[in-house]
Amino acid sequence: MKTIFEKGHPGQGLSLLPSCDVPEIHLDHERMTPPRLPHLGENELTRHYKQLCDRVHGVNDGFYPLGSCTMKYNPKIDEELAALPGFTQVHPLQPVSTVQGCLEAMWTLEQSLCAVTGMDAVTLQPAAGAHGEFTGLLLIKAYHTHRGDSARTKIIVPDSAHGTNPASARMAGFDVVNIPSGPDGCVDLDALSAAVGPDTAGLMLTNPNTVGIFDKNILSITRIVHEAGGLCYYDGANLNAVAGVVRPGDMGFDVCHLNLHKTFAAPHGGGGPGSGPVGCKALLRDFLPGPQVEKTGEDYNFFTPAHSIGRVKGFYGNFTVTVKALAYLLTLGKEGVPEASENAVLNANYMMWRLAKTYDMAYNGWCMHEFVMTLEKLHKDTGVSAMDIAKGLLDHGIHPPTMYFPLIVHEALMVEPTETESKETMDEACAVFEQLYQDALRDPQSLHEAPRRTPVRRLDEVSAARNPVLRYEFPTGDGEAANP
Repeated sequence: MKTIFEKGHPGQGLSLLPSCDVPEIHLDHERMTPPRLPHLGENELTRHYKQLCDRVHGVNDGFYPLGSCTMKYNPKIDEELAALPGFTQVHPLQPVSTVQGCLEAMWTLEQSLCAVTGMDAVTLQPAAGAHGEFTGLLLIKAYHTHRGDSARTKIIVPDSAHGTNPASARMAGFDVVNIPSGPDGCVDLDALSAAVGPDTAGLMLTNPNTVGIFDKNILSITRIVHEAGGLCYYDGANLNAVAGVVRPGDMGFDVCHLNLHKTFAAPHGGGGPGSGPVGCKALLRDFLPGPQVEKTGEDYNFFTPAHSIGRVKGFYGNFTVTVKALAYLLTLGKEGVPEASENAVLNANYMMWRLAKTYDMAYNGWCMHEFVMTLEKLHKDTGVSAMDIAKGLLDHGIHPPTMYFPLIVHEALMVEPTETESKETMDEACAVFEQLYQDALRDPQSLHEAPRRTPVRRLDEVSAARNPVLRYEFPTGDGEAANP
């Protein structure tokens, strides 16, 4: 497929904007040469983006079991409500009196998220999950600093954690202490007890964890950290399995983030926008980013908490994404939210127990919303790797699951069917997984060469990672530099 620059030719174009009806203003630092934009007519431009669209696989194209990412179908009514003019045609600098409906939506969502998480206050500012982690860790840091406890410099992170956890902790200025998981995939309590001490600022944990298991010792875990003087941070990436069923606040967590773009209706992927609201218990409320929304009588206003860490994003977060989340929660209601979580767990267990007849599971027993297979033995016996199976799925119109994660499982494939897939879809996907396993036994080479029926065949991923092409090189001519 040609790039948009290769398709265009000088002299071609289209006129979408009316003639300028105001005086032109020339800046002091205008560029010396015009930007190199592609020259295309509307017909070619439309075809180009249609071709790009045809190469993208999303939840509207087929099964998308990307583990730990919750790539699910989201109700279109949420998109329609977020697109209402009263939400889209406002400006963040308008007087508060003119945006009371928007503030009411924000306040209502904050109260709803408090109810779901068991927290006492929520900020909607963080732009995504990792940004929420960073914000939550800044709250923990501000709490210890405010108390004069500057010795608490370490954050404990299990070895199965999302990669953003240790990265966020380092960005917040903490040292990271990794602790191992036990053979059951859960936190090793002895290792945790040995790791905590007067330098422990807190613990970061996902529950259900990254291997899809709800840690049966969760109350003991948070108790050990609290007794050492630390705080407990809940990574809400996997809340899709327990929303409306059990709350992080009731597990003993002091602060958490939520991925609205995974659990509460905003589409996941495509570069955003996401949203990662942070909730906290009362002991951290005064450190939240400002401004916050408060309700006084029938009016809504902004206020800044007494010891706020300051803004973490311009204005008030990705507003229309939060509107989608509010629409989602109001549509499902008190009964629908736990039903969605229960269906996510049901679907994952249905697929896991069927595929366990063919594939080796990393851990025995019931899973939550996702499960992890290990292809270590298949790889040793046939040479077919988890990557090969993943590439084979592409030929059947199925997006691969998460590969080689978590790192504690060798040749891992992590599958999350989500609550929105039907039994028929999962049966078809399981049949493809089973067929690929048989292909690995009979004809390993066929999977080494997969995919064969996609627009782009198997890429040299090592070369792509080491020598990425990040910009288009314009042809030189008439003494012109390739990339001025």
